[in-house]
Amino acid sequence: MRKRNLTQNLLVCLLASSILTSLAARTLVVDSAPKAQIQVPNRPYRSLFQGEQSKQKTEIYFDPGTKVVTVKMLVQDPNGYFIPNIRRENFVVYENGVRQQNATVEVEHAPVSIGILLEYGGRFQALNKALGEEVSHAARQFLDEIGRQDKVAIWKYGDKLEELAGFSQGHETLERELADLRTPPFSEENFYDALVAVLSKMQEPNGRKALVVISSGVDTFSKASYQDALKATRECGTPIYVINIGPAVQEHASMLSATGPYFRLDWKRAGSGLQEIARLSGGRSYSPQTTVDLSGIYDDLMENLRVRYVITYKSTSERDLNAARTVRIELVDSRTGGPLEIIDANGKQVRSKISLENSYTPQSVSVTNVNTPASKTEQE
Repeated sequence: MRKRNLTQNLLVCLLASSILTSLAARTLVVDSAPKAQIQVPNRPYRSLFQGEQSKQKTEIYFDPGTKVVTVKMLVQDPNGYFIPNIRRENFVVYENGVRQQNATVEVEHAPVSIGILLEYGGRFQALNKALGEEVSHAARQFLDEIGRQDKVAIWKYGDKLEELAGFSQGHETLERELADLRTPPFSEENFYDALVAVLSKMQEPNGRKALVVISSGVDTFSKASYQDALKATRECGTPIYVINIGPAVQEHASMLSATGPYFRLDWKRAGSGLQEIARLSGGRSYSPQTTVDLSGIYDDLMENLRVRYVITYKSTSERDLNAARTVRIELVDSRTGGPLEIIDANGKQVRSKISLENSYTPQSVSVTNVNTPASKTEQE
């Protein structure tokens, strides 16, 4: 009898041990299940542009016939790099607080219209020689970044603004005009006048557009003031991407002449002015020490300008078409409903909470609405 009880107790213990082992294994499997993560590609640990992260415009389109809303937005890490590989299930869309269940997500690489403004003239011989080489070199490299569907117009300025090529001209014309640039003539550097005039011309092209300014930002005799330039920048709604060639021109000019009156120019103030213009416009400012290889800068610029996540959904709102509707988009882990975890190439978490909140009024949105309020992006 005692032997039978011992045997039964042993079987019970073995059964209990087996059950516990099975539960532990299941727990281990659950705990070790991979989390939904987005990995950021291996990139520099700091931004390529100078200054604070500028607010990027969000495009909202509404089709009154189908009630389909299209939102084109940027998703970036804290250093301003585009975050790829985010899936449809990671985007949650709310309109007027109601979750929209029919959203689709794609990535768009849109053709763009780009104006290029080139500094081309100054008071000093050594400075002009440096300008001729640095500006031409920087501009020709930029042409390598554009596609055949992109439209480009080019202006140069010294004491006056001159158009070299319009948006309707082919790429061969652009290359020929840049190849013909030589040492600029002696002139004033009326940057503010040129910027105000070109920004008025940037109202013409439709779709996604930008102005690339290749300049030191030095101004010697403009009728327009710096405040006038800021006002035009604010009102135009065109992002301005600045290639501040001041450092490269100074270095180049110093090799031609050890001393010169151009050293008395306020290069630092000019650079700060360029940076503020770029920030205010929603663009970026770059200050390379050399123009030998600008491919990294131009890649960053074009990615920021061209690439967007495109979210479309059919609005369930039945409110008045004249009433504004609020759109909120969040990135979530589809398994948990919590914030989406983003890691870098080394597996380190990118501490970034990214969301967008914007609004549109159906009656006022026809084909495009690129002047909607800037997206609200929270980064921690």
